[in-house]
Amino acid sequence: MKMNNLNYKALMIFFGLSAVISLNIIPFTNFGVALAQEEDHEEGEEEEITFVTMSEQERQENGVDLTLVSEQVLTETINAPGEVRENSYTSSQIVSRISGQIIERHVIMGDIVSQGQKLVTISSVEMAEAQGNLRLAQREWQRVQNLGSDVVSGQRYIEAQIQAQQAMARVLAFGMTEAQAEEIINSEDASLTSGLYELYAMKSGTVIQDDFVVGQFVEAGELLMKIANEESIWVEAQLPPNKATDIEVGSIAVLEETEDHIQGNVIQVHHIVNEESRTIGIRAVFDNKLDSLHPGEFVNIAIQTGESSQALAVPQESLTILYGEEVVFKLEGEELHPVAVQTGRSLGGWTEILSGLRLGDQIVSSQIFLLKSLILKSKIGDDD
Repeated sequence: MKMNNLNYKALMIFFGLSAVISLNIIPFTNFGVALAQEEDHEEGEEEEITFVTMSEQERQENGVDLTLVSEQVLTETINAPGEVRENSYTSSQIVSRISGQIIERHVIMGDIVSQGQKLVTISSVEMAEAQGNLRLAQREWQRVQNLGSDVVSGQRYIEAQIQAQQAMARVLAFGMTEAQAEEIINSEDASLTSGLYELYAMKSGTVIQDDFVVGQFVEAGELLMKIANEESIWVEAQLPPNKATDIEVGSIAVLEETEDHIQGNVIQVHHIVNEESRTIGIRAVFDNKLDSLHPGEFVNIAIQTGESSQALAVPQESLTILYGEEVVFKLEGEELHPVAVQTGRSLGGWTEILSGLRLGDQIVSSQIFLLKSLILKSKIGDDD
């Protein structure tokens, strides 16, 4: 194998290998790549076979990990694209029930809030009127109670009671708490009827939307904040009706392209066909305590549809395409040989091996691109 310095440097840059290169020619064997040849007995020609040689220490230094070919439980699945959504059952929207002006915000987007925590302070003329009516109605009801039904008519007694109850219900419906309302009733401080009131978190979670500014005037029903508890999250997929019928509530669902292949369960199979796409929605819930999924992401979801069975399998990340064949790198002594395999089903980060490997074989499960690059580099060098 002959290469000049210029060609060698170009190859190193092309494959992105992080190595310190001297000005002298460094043979590929220094990087652990060895070339072996075997004779083709039928044609009398020589076939070149490449493999990577690495000691245990070199594998550790390069982050090359090994795993054993083992039997794994695999299941028939349906694969479909999906979209991550917040779990609506653990989320809440914060809206103003009446019109008013935002005076102060107490949290910002990304903050984690607890149920009952103060979020926004609003000033409202409508609330001021309701607070004043509450104070007057409650005072009148207390006066009528003190006089007693023997002094006032029965109708007046009932009217005062109803007016006090309605005034209380009104301020509570507008967003005040019972404690705040009681303070207005019992206090002589007139500033408590100024129309200021707060909005509070209805559920614990993370503020994922807060599209407003201090001083802004908001109308009744206008969305101010959205709070989502992202410890559990939904993924929704769309499937043709004939495939959706094979899926049951409780079926295992796996996000195959995420780290550790996150596993969840189907919680709903919709019963209405989408008029535009002619598909049926499937909703699965996933544990998201590690905050690895976020609303709006697109993922690939594999949903269990059949019975489970054991099969010889390897991690999906151990497979690669080399010279048009699907291969894994198998350890033989200190040599890492690319071995062509025939694969079957894939689920939960594992791929079934139909031929090419045996139970207990040691194969590489990381830095596959590095090994592949070394072999391809040696091939290019020989072509020169």
